[in-house]
Amino acid sequence: MNSITRSRPLLSALVLAAAASGLCSEAHGQERHEFRGARVELDARYHHDRYYPARGYLAERLPTGSLGIAFGSGQYFFHAGVWFRPVGARFEVITPPLGIEIPLLPPGFVTLSIGGLTYYYADGVYYAAAPSAGYIVVSPPPGADTAQAIDAAGATPQAPAVVSAVPAGGGATPPARAPIVYPRNGQTAAQLDADQKQCRQWAASQIGAAADASVLDRALDACLDGRGYTVR
Repeated sequence: MNSITRSRPLLSALVLAAAASGLCSEAHGQERHEFRGARVELDARYHHDRYYPARGYLAERLPTGSLGIAFGSGQYFFHAGVWFRPVGARFEVITPPLGIEIPLLPPGFVTLSIGGLTYYYADGVYYAAAPSAGYIVVSPPPGADTAQAIDAAGATPQAPAVVSAVPAGGGATPPARAPIVYPRNGQTAAQLDADQKQCRQWAASQIGAAADASVLDRALDACLDGRGYTVR
């Protein structure tokens, strides 16, 4: 089971719209660019047409607003479709583990219908709706190689975005902290689990939650507090 945790504000990292920054052209055959040492690659599958830092890239800083997600015995971070794991004082761009969940899909995700089921795609990763709320990382489904996009929800009619990190300018990033939730009214563990899932779904629907983890955190805390939990 995984849970969303807080990623503390870090020195700024940029999600640059290519049209605004001038780093990339609008053509599908855009040349790749380097930004502060980060190699970015075009993901053109299903006409997703967005740039992402290459797997294995080590960022000195996490992008501002990243979500920290505890999963299994590990800690992971997610921002705008890019997944990271801590490696020493830095953060490596990775392919996420199967089964990890996020509350919202990444910007520009592509919707696919495969075998009568709906999947979502971004940066080489496939997502499906989680049983309760949010979305779960899944293996590429059979038929993914020949699937056609049926929608590009969240995409905007502009050049792909470049996700990159600025160079180090300070100390190491402190690890994300999993909040402690205390049932003030004697709620059972099953009730706590159900309330957390419902509150995560509600928090993810709030304005600004998709772009800023702090908004998501505050909404989640407010929902749990209203249901009789103390969050620290």
